[in-house]
Amino acid sequence: MNRWEQGRATVDDLIQRREVERVPASAEHARAELAQSRQHLASAKLLLDVDPVGAYSLAYDAARKALAAVLMNQGLRATSRGGHVAVYETVKAQLDPPLGGVLRPFSRMRIRRNESEYRSAEAPAITPEEVSGDLPKAQAIIDLAEKAMPHMSRY
Repeated sequence: MNRWEQGRATVDDLIQRREVERVPASAEHARAELAQSRQHLASAKLLLDVDPVGAYSLAYDAARKALAAVLMNQGLRATSRGGHVAVYETVKAQLDPPLGGVLRPFSRMRIRRNESEYRSAEAPAITPEEVSGDLPKAQAIIDLAEKAMPHMSRY
């Protein structure tokens, strides 16, 4: 498999800034992370009417874990310094274009999830309708990760 070149300068910069690190690549762990993503999404669907905040957090985590699976498959992992933003930035650098439209909702979902977790008194309440609106976006991110992983070489 040829070396993946799209976004290499950005990923190298994230590694240099210690927001992302190299780890042993593991397709097995990546597949397990994707399975967990799908389970989180299924759980979010079950909870959306009774616990919309919990459902939103699960939907967001489903998308995040799918993106992290892409990195695991390549032998990359976000550090605590880079966090969830580095996961997104690393995958986005490699897949946008052409898949930025699928990835873009992740950033907004991260912000919204953080509002509910850390500023819940100030943020508007998460509603079942909001969760329902973002479930397909999280599903699209999971689908993208599953389709992209076999084509992306180890970093």
